[in-house]
Amino acid sequence: MSESDRSDGVKRLFADTVRETMDGAAYGAWRTITAPEAVSLVFGFPYPDALPNEAIGDAFDVVLETDHEDALQYAGGDYADAITNTVVEQSRSRGIECTAEEVHLTNGATHAIDTVAQTFLDPDDTIAVEAPSFMGALRLFRNYGVDIEGYELDENGLDVDAFAADLAAREAADEPLPKLLYTVPDFQNPTGVTLSADRRDRLLELAETYDFLIVEDDPYGQLRFDGSTPPPIKSLDDTGRVIRIDTFSKTIAPGIRTGWVVADEAIVRELERINAGGENVLTLGAVARYCEAVDFEAGIDELCAGYRKRRDRMLDALDERMPPGASWSEPEGGFFVWLEFPDGIDAEELLPTAAEEGVTFLPGTYFYHDDAGSNQARLSFSYATPDEIEDGIAALARATHKAMSPVEASDD
Repeated sequence: MSESDRSDGVKRLFADTVRETMDGAAYGAWRTITAPEAVSLVFGFPYPDALPNEAIGDAFDVVLETDHEDALQYAGGDYADAITNTVVEQSRSRGIECTAEEVHLTNGATHAIDTVAQTFLDPDDTIAVEAPSFMGALRLFRNYGVDIEGYELDENGLDVDAFAADLAAREAADEPLPKLLYTVPDFQNPTGVTLSADRRDRLLELAETYDFLIVEDDPYGQLRFDGSTPPPIKSLDDTGRVIRIDTFSKTIAPGIRTGWVVADEAIVRELERINAGGENVLTLGAVARYCEAVDFEAGIDELCAGYRKRRDRMLDALDERMPPGASWSEPEGGFFVWLEFPDGIDAEELLPTAAEEGVTFLPGTYFYHDDAGSNQARLSFSYATPDEIEDGIAALARATHKAMSPVEASDD
C-alpha cells in the first residue's frame, strides 16, 4: 500500500459510487435551511394538528394488550399480520386490484424506492425521471451509479410526447433505453402538477413498446381538494409493467415509516428476497389497528380541508404580492407549489435575503439531476399555518423586489 493510499484513511475502501458523490450534502441537509423568526416554506411535513397523536397511542396500547409478547417479537402478532390485508383494502379503494402476494411492506416510501433500485439497477443503467423530480429519489438513484435522464413537465405532468420522441431516437441510434421510469403522477413533488389520464395510458404503451418498468410513487394521491381524480397507473396495468409505491406518511403520520409496493407477484418475490426483512412489526401492527379503529376516509376529508385552506392562502398571496414575471403552479391537491422567479433571479442567491425578510424555501436546483432550476423554488403549504403562509409570501415578495432592482437597473 502506498503512502498516498494510507493518507486517505478508509476513503479508498468506499464503493466507487460513494467516492464519486461524497462531496455532496447528505440527504436531509435541506432541513437545516432555517432562520430565526422566519416562516418555513421548506418542510413537506403535515401540519402539527393533522397528526393523530391520541389515536396512534391508543392503537399501540391495543396491540400490546392484545398480542402480548408476540407484538415485541421479530415476527409480530396478529395485528402485524393484518397489515398486508389493510394495504390490499387501501389499494382496492383506489381501483387497484391486488392480492397479499403482490404487496411488499417497507419502512416508508423512500425505503421502497431504494429496494426497487437495488433490485433492478446496475451501474451504467439508464433511468428516466421527471425534471424536476423528488430529490430523495434522485439521491438514491445516484447511489447506484446509473445515468439519469430527465424529461420536462407541463401543467399536465410529464411531457410524454417528448419522452416518446427521445425513446424512438435512442432506439434508432442504438443508445441505451431506460430500465425504469420514475414518476410521481399525482400532485408531483416538487411541482404539484398531476399527470393527465390520457398520458397515463400512453406511458403504459411506451413501457410495453420499449421494454421498461414504470415506478409509480403516489404519496399524495388521496389528498385531492379540487377536480377529478385520474386512475392510478397501476389500476390500468394489464402486463405487470407498473411497480406502485405508496405510504401512510401523508395520510396518517410520517413518523410511523410505513410504506409498501404493489407489483406483479414475481417482482414482489424478488423484493422480499433483496430486502430481507427489517420492518418494524410493532408499528405495522399499530397502523393496522389504527385503520381498523378510525373512519379513515373521514380523516382524509379533514386533512384535505386543512391543506386546501393553506393552499388557497398561498395562491392568493402569490397573486396579490409577487411581481410581474413570476409564475407558479396551481395544484389541485398535495403539499407543494412550484414557483418560477422573474428573469435574472437566482433562487439560491435570493435565499439569504429572503431569510432576512422572514421566509425560507427550497431552491429549485435541489430537484434536478443536472444544473437546472436556478430560478425556481418549491414552496410547501402543508406545514405552516395560513397566517404564517401569508406572512411568508409577503416576505418572499419583498426579497424578490429587492433582488429585481439591480436586475432592472442593468436592463436600462
